Amino acid sequence: MLAASAPSGCLKPMPRAATSLFLLAALLFFFALGNHQLQGSTEARVAGIAMEMHLDDDWVTPRLFGEPFLEKPPLSLWLDASALRVFGVSPWAVRLASAVAGLLSVMLLYGMLRRFERAKAIAWTAGILLATMASYWSNVRGVGEDALLALGVTAALLAFFQAQRASTPGNSLLFIVGIAIATLSKGVLGLAMPGVVIFAYLLVDNLLDRRLKVGDWLRPALLTAVGLIPLLIWLVVLYQRGGAHAVGEVLLTNSVGRFSGSFVEAGHYEPFYYYLAKLPQAFLPWNILVYLGLWHFRSALNSNRYLLFFSLWILAQFVMLTLASSKRTVYLMSMTPAAAVIAAEYAGVLWEKFKGREHGLSGWIARHRQALAAGVLALVIASYLGAAQWALPNADKQLSFLPLTAHIQALQADGHQVALFQANERVGGASVFYTQRVLRGLDTEAQLHDFLSAAPTNVAVMSGDSEPAAPLKVLKTLLVGRQAYYFVGY
Repeated sequence: MLAASAPSGCLKPMPRAATSLFLLAALLFFFALGNHQLQGSTEARVAGIAMEMHLDDDWVTPRLFGEPFLEKPPLSLWLDASALRVFGVSPWAVRLASAVAGLLSVMLLYGMLRRFERAKAIAWTAGILLATMASYWSNVRGVGEDALLALGVTAALLAFFQAQRASTPGNSLLFIVGIAIATLSKGVLGLAMPGVVIFAYLLVDNLLDRRLKVGDWLRPALLTAVGLIPLLIWLVVLYQRGGAHAVGEVLLTNSVGRFSGSFVEAGHYEPFYYYLAKLPQAFLPWNILVYLGLWHFRSALNSNRYLLFFSLWILAQFVMLTLASSKRTVYLMSMTPAAAVIAAEYAGVLWEKFKGREHGLSGWIARHRQALAAGVLALVIASYLGAAQWALPNADKQLSFLPLTAHIQALQADGHQVALFQANERVGGASVFYTQRVLRGLDTEAQLHDFLSAAPTNVAVMSGDSEPAAPLKVLKTLLVGRQAYYFVGY
């Protein structure tokens, strides 16, 4: 366990540390959560699938635009569809599960650090640093399964490390719940993200102690098997509905295939150095604390299992993600709790180092360090709240699908039949979410012309880099981001 004493001053939180952390994190994650429309491909796609689940009441097979969509298990979709059913149709409802997952992760990190016998100051600082990491904040406030994945990975890994210190039924239950959440959110990736850290830690720990601790390996393996039961139940039911092909699409095509690169259609394939190039922005605005902390604590890892564990959490996941063919910056989200801990511990070191300074610039910083730290944190929080209140709603002017779907609804109200021609996941999901119905899909040129010639009032929506050629007549053009969508007829 880290031997440094608790830093004083600004790192010493309010008397009710957990309450203040909870309120700040809730403010960051829930303030103006529904203040803007769906933006980006992920929000539109996931919200559309959740809406279809809500509309057709099929809680086994996720569907997008009427077709099975089996990229991931359905935990986030179950929660989003339930929120739509309880709270009504709104962007806020489908973002709720992610925001709650983010808040739970912050409070879980604080609570478990206290169980690791870390000072309230360190635990509070780690929690607020996690809540204010830009990538974490933005993903927690969006529609998707990544916040749930991060919650599951965090729960499993923190419970695992606590069990290394003192195994209890509570730790075992937390580990099982974490594995269940992670795997029901991301399938095989939800197993690999905590698994690679556990493997790396046990391997290094056994090597340092020069003995094989069989029990330490068996315990997480057995608990993992229990945690996989909810996923297996869903897969059995899915097999009964869709056969081996459906199960294979979840476990092989969309998991192993993405990692190996064999599933070419999935996209997001980047060179091996992709994440290295993303490191400067991975943990903004606290990057410097994370990276300097990893370097500063490197000599203590042999003797300090606490620092070893959180350092390996970052390094092992980073290596695994680098080896994968499919790469996205959002995959780094599960590393942020460990990064927040390293940053908080290094902040404590700096705090103690500056405390003894009396002269020059360092002396001035030492005398005003409490006000400086509070000011920086207040500025960061205010920036996020400003983005939620003004910047994100302003982005709706370019990124929202609402004008597109509103025009579709207006045409339908006037008696027009509207179909989507070769709809991508973004417009397909957004159209289902906002119109609350699955529009007719047209896949081929022949289907497009048959539909438009069937009635003079029929309208098709299609995307393209240039206006469609005759005999199609462009009735209206709308832009979503840089993509043009054309309403065409005869």
